[in-house]
Amino acid sequence: MKKIYIIAGERSGDLHGSNLAKSLFRQAPSLSIRGFGGEDMQQAGVTVFVHYRQLAFMGFVNLITNLRTIFKYIKLCKKDIAEFKPDAIILIDYGGFNRKIAKYGKQRGIKVLYYIPPKVWAWYQSRAFELKKNVDRLFVILPFEKKFFQDKCQWEVDYVGNPVLDAIKNFIPDPQFKLKNNLAPHQKIIALLPGSRKMELKRIVPLMAEIAQANPHYQFVTATVSNLDSGLYQSLRGVSNVKFIQDDAYNLLTIADAALVTSGTATLETALFKVPQVVLYKTGKLEYKIAKSVVSVKFISLVNLIAGKEVVKELIQEKASFLFVNEELHKLVDDTPYANQMKKEYQAIYQTLDIGSASENTARLMLNYLDKKK
Repeated sequence: MKKIYIIAGERSGDLHGSNLAKSLFRQAPSLSIRGFGGEDMQQAGVTVFVHYRQLAFMGFVNLITNLRTIFKYIKLCKKDIAEFKPDAIILIDYGGFNRKIAKYGKQRGIKVLYYIPPKVWAWYQSRAFELKKNVDRLFVILPFEKKFFQDKCQWEVDYVGNPVLDAIKNFIPDPQFKLKNNLAPHQKIIALLPGSRKMELKRIVPLMAEIAQANPHYQFVTATVSNLDSGLYQSLRGVSNVKFIQDDAYNLLTIADAALVTSGTATLETALFKVPQVVLYKTGKLEYKIAKSVVSVKFISLVNLIAGKEVVKELIQEKASFLFVNEELHKLVDDTPYANQMKKEYQAIYQTLDIGSASENTARLMLNYLDKKK
């Protein structure tokens, strides 16, 4: 019986890890899988040793202030791997933590497989060489990543498709969603997707509240997440034309006319649901200054990065202001040719990503790789 140790340190990694685990179990039912993750991975059959909530530190400053805790869990993870004696370690995203585990696995002669690697193409590109040194096989989910690793460090990696597209393909919309949430049937619906990280919400939610107050003829619906303090949405709660849905962004995107989206995976999800959007991002001055000094890409949204051009407007820092956001929102809703062109570009992105199930492709390649090496 093969044993696999899997590590996901965030909410999104838990989701992708659970889908990968399901595919692995489908293709190799006798597998034993243990590691770091959350409820989704647990439900998929993974024995979760540490929950990702204990590891979810985001942002440069937040990471620095929690270094002691992170190193404690790295040490604990290494000890658990040594006791479990897996045939392979599967790492999912969560670069700072997982790169250290990759090095540990390589030193101990354990096969290291990385699914959804850190965004080394965006910043600190030299880390690509570190990954090549410590990772036996890399499985990427963005088409341009394959070319990046080939050009940067002559490393052949596997492009497996995108798990976000898989999730959307498998999603079944609730036909009663509008009715259940008391949404007016003939009013324009604007989705507010402020993100899933505390620091993002603190800066973006007040701006979203200002936009909603200025547009009483639109119905704004905020996608909240259950693992965050509800107080983070407080400035939106007093606005009469704002409603809230929890952990149900996909149903919201099926009925939205436009969306205000904090940069992240949600930008790609919004595009794949064909919803016209504007991307917002604000962070602290110090964090932004650090990010600007190390970022190597022209865009911050996955939509524009995959397209290789500006498909959606990105309003960052001082441009993430009432004036600019409100102007763009009205273009998205009222300028039909503008919105239709965006949707046409979305379709091209969909076709680029559509190469079959990322989870099934990755599981098959991983198991074949392990069998060959045996």
